[in-house]
Amino acid sequence: MTEYLETVELLTGEDPDGAVIWLHGLGADGNDFVPIVPELGLKNLRFVFPHAPVRPVTLNNGMAMRAWFDIRDLTRETMPDKEGLGQTAGEVTKLIERENERGIDTAKIVLAGFSQGGAAALYTALPYAQRLAGIIGLSTWIPVRNTGAAANRNTPIFMGHGEFDPVVNVSAGVETRDLLIKEGYDVVWNTYPMEHAVCPQEIQDVAAFLHRVLPRS
Repeated sequence: MTEYLETVELLTGEDPDGAVIWLHGLGADGNDFVPIVPELGLKNLRFVFPHAPVRPVTLNNGMAMRAWFDIRDLTRETMPDKEGLGQTAGEVTKLIERENERGIDTAKIVLAGFSQGGAAALYTALPYAQRLAGIIGLSTWIPVRNTGAAANRNTPIFMGHGEFDPVVNVSAGVETRDLLIKEGYDVVWNTYPMEHAVCPQEIQDVAAFLHRVLPRS
């Protein structure tokens, strides 16, 4: 029997025909973004908010917390935790496949994430073997390019970032955006006058993006 990450799920209709799998940031849990669902105004979707495993995080003096992978420091020169990223990609893939088993095609699934969750979402989604409906990365970066299938080369990507982010500097988001555009991806990029957070305008922009890639009748 397949074991899955523990999740919080919210339905916006009795018979969902699409899904959004949303990965929280470091130290948070799956409840973090549940409150924004009503603000998105999307009917007949299943929102899936998994809890990351609890693991020691080097950046935080080895303290155990919910994390998608280990973060050793905030520089971009340190080698990323590829093992942890690979484990997370495998767990998220199982969640996508569970949606398939529930009757939702991969082409109607959006993979989203905030901060560390956004990094894990990008790492998982870009090389995914089947086309996704869309990819969302908020206040995030790409820790390492995960090569593989090109099924999502034309999948729309939304990226949003705070101009004054003291945790994930906006330059990391810009660098990721430029890399994706250089490789031919369809990237929507917005910045906001905020720190490491989300704001009402960003939520509106995310809603518009979701309506674009998961059109509701």
